[in-house]
Amino acid sequence: MSETKSKKKKGLLGRLLAWLLILIVSGVILAGAALWLSWTWLQNEVAEPGPAAEETVVLLPRGSGLIAIANQLEAAGVVSDARVFRIWVTIDGGDRELQAGEYAIPAGASMLDIYEQLREGDTIQYLVTAPEGRTSAQIVRILNANPVLTGEITDVPAEGTLLPETYSFHRGDSRQDILDRMRADQQALIDALWPDRADDLPFDTPEEAIILASIVEKETGVASERPLVASVFVNRLRRGIRLESDPTIIYGITGGEPLGRGIRRSELDNASNPYNTYFVDGLPPTPIANPGRDAIAAVLNPPDTDYLFFVADGTGGHAFAETYREHQRNVANWRRVERERR
Repeated sequence: MSETKSKKKKGLLGRLLAWLLILIVSGVILAGAALWLSWTWLQNEVAEPGPAAEETVVLLPRGSGLIAIANQLEAAGVVSDARVFRIWVTIDGGDRELQAGEYAIPAGASMLDIYEQLREGDTIQYLVTAPEGRTSAQIVRILNANPVLTGEITDVPAEGTLLPETYSFHRGDSRQDILDRMRADQQALIDALWPDRADDLPFDTPEEAIILASIVEKETGVASERPLVASVFVNRLRRGIRLESDPTIIYGITGGEPLGRGIRRSELDNASNPYNTYFVDGLPPTPIANPGRDAIAAVLNPPDTDYLFFVADGTGGHAFAETYREHQRNVANWRRVERERR
């Protein structure tokens, strides 16, 4: 082969390689541009305000995968395209981080907003309140009647073992879980307060403190009076005076359910009622309700008073007295108020 032909062949090969390189580079540039455009489009899509015109509640069942979640969000009208949502979540690596539950999706929430809400598990919270002074059976009825909780409580806990408060929960939580939290919170509270109790209290155990706190809780509905009522009962116990508390008699008659009438003389005189503190020395055998934290704190650190008596004063509160003579005057005032009301 002549030198001229060889040079022509090499020149042609060089041009072909150059064109091939140009094509490869051009393809890479075009692919990169397409990828950049696609990524930019995807970012814009997931950041755009969503189609929901108002807050929408969406319930995502436990065990739902990414496809089912995305389809449900689209069906609920909170995302415009389930595929776009799936692609974004998959690229971000969050497909196993989405949490089931009941969500309140805000109006106009973007896919990014919804994605973050589902990752955080920011579900709807519900509240259930166990009022202070309710019996364990009454609290169980409150929980069993709640339509959002699941399961049923069949065993009523011992009286005085629950802490009555407002508890938050999510749809699908069990009633037993709430009850267990009430029991654990009550134990944690008494464990925290007991070491700092006052000296020379007329009881020796946390269980006895709960019994007395339950009586304080039932004797007054005025929060500011709990310490004074506690001081009355602590003073009476210290001096060996019977508590003479009407709510204890009622508990012995009804188990803590409303009596619906006044206490009869025969019931006051019934010495066989173990909760009749007109006859029982010291504390009754068990709590008569579940006391709240303020009542428990009041009996563990009562104010220093000389009060031994109290009676309703006609305003929703009570009049306190140090002597029986003063107490009799307060009782007479209360009788007058009752007559005026009748």
